[in-house]
Amino acid sequence: MTDSPYDTPLGLYIAGEWITAGRDTQEVLNPADGRAVGHVPLATAADLDRALEAAERGFRAWRSTAPQERAAVLARTAALVRERADQLARLATLEEGKPFAEAKGEVLATAALLDFHAGEAVRIYGRVLPRPTGTRSLVLHQPVGPVAAFCAWNFPVMNPVRKLSPAIAAGCSVILKPSEETPGAAVAILRCFQDAGLPGDVAQLVFGVPDAVSRHLLASPVTRKLSFTGSVPVGKHLLKLAADTVMKSTMELGGHGPVLVFDDCDLERTLDTLVAHKFRNAGQVCVAPTRFHVQQGIYERFAQGFAERTKALKLGNGLDKATQMGPMANQRRPEAIAGLVEQAVGAGAKLLTGGARGEGEGFFFTPTVLADVPLSSSAMNEEPFGPVALIGSFASADDAITEANRLPYGLGAYCFTENGRLQNRLGDEIEAGMVAINTVRLSWGDAPFGGVKDSGFGSEDGPEGIAAHLVTKAVHIA
Repeated sequence: MTDSPYDTPLGLYIAGEWITAGRDTQEVLNPADGRAVGHVPLATAADLDRALEAAERGFRAWRSTAPQERAAVLARTAALVRERADQLARLATLEEGKPFAEAKGEVLATAALLDFHAGEAVRIYGRVLPRPTGTRSLVLHQPVGPVAAFCAWNFPVMNPVRKLSPAIAAGCSVILKPSEETPGAAVAILRCFQDAGLPGDVAQLVFGVPDAVSRHLLASPVTRKLSFTGSVPVGKHLLKLAADTVMKSTMELGGHGPVLVFDDCDLERTLDTLVAHKFRNAGQVCVAPTRFHVQQGIYERFAQGFAERTKALKLGNGLDKATQMGPMANQRRPEAIAGLVEQAVGAGAKLLTGGARGEGEGFFFTPTVLADVPLSSSAMNEEPFGPVALIGSFASADDAITEANRLPYGLGAYCFTENGRLQNRLGDEIEAGMVAINTVRLSWGDAPFGGVKDSGFGSEDGPEGIAAHLVTKAVHIA
């Protein structure tokens, strides 16, 4: 094993105590070279029971804590995240593979989200209804209870905070299970919360066998909310478990982002924007632009320009400043992407660039562009979650909208046109939780983040993210 990159040992955090030994462990790999950088301990059933007991205690105390104090903890955490930004970004790069500059941007966005939730913690308002003199009817919004939160590996710093921050702002306690493949960033984030003064019973951090952990936490009457970020199949499985206790749920599931490019767009600017965004985090982003539907009049120019820009991207270790795209996060992903590309080419797609494993021992796959991709190919129907751009043409706006809505996914969608009337129509008719027009940014701290159809329900971020951790109560006083 190489020298450990961790300033503190990897561990579980339960009832204010770090547990770093005496458990089965899972190896943590650096995707740039495939070598082990550490071992993360896996929670036992007894650990999970103790975490549930702590979360129950924590909720009773935290729900009664003044909103101003919750806000202060979140604000102090944000300051510590900024102070430790380089350390957090380096951990994200070592464990997940993304370029350091991308990881640093993720860290700073995470701090901004904490700041937003700190501000919203004191704005959880109810209302008073008009009633006859001497009587009152109140509508209250109160914290739902302990939250079981599960998040994916692709944003190792942001994803844990997206679970912890709104719950803490709302007055809930949390048991967080991040990915065992990127534990160091989550551990470092919990230490920021701890050092900011968050009581130990309010947030628990566990790692373990995913199915065993989810079954244990969701079967408990202590848990009153499920929050999940991950794949559609796993999300549906967890929803079935949550149904047994009629648990409030927020599901941020997969996507297959359509991109509608009309012939009146600023083509060069559109290409520069889309190529950079497509290969961000090696395409391992739930809202990644994936299916590029281009109007026939500019189709050939778009495909050629996209391929040329893609060929120029530098693939390498995320800690190398010259790297523009790092490795995929784990050894499963290059093989899966290779299978999708091979099947698409076999079905008639044209390989314009890429399509092969990268050099070296890491989990690299070259940035890939496919044109004339048949709608019947697997890649056009299954979320690739990798560095593959799929390009096809359309004739009319009706055709483009039909294709954008064809799949059961509905997370993020992108449109590029200078026609204002068409922009309004696209915003209305595209079936997605988020639509970006002439931009690629969908994630803002003050805006809801979430999908529709198979891409999930409920929102993270924005006031809606805190509202997802509240229940509504009517109180009538005579």
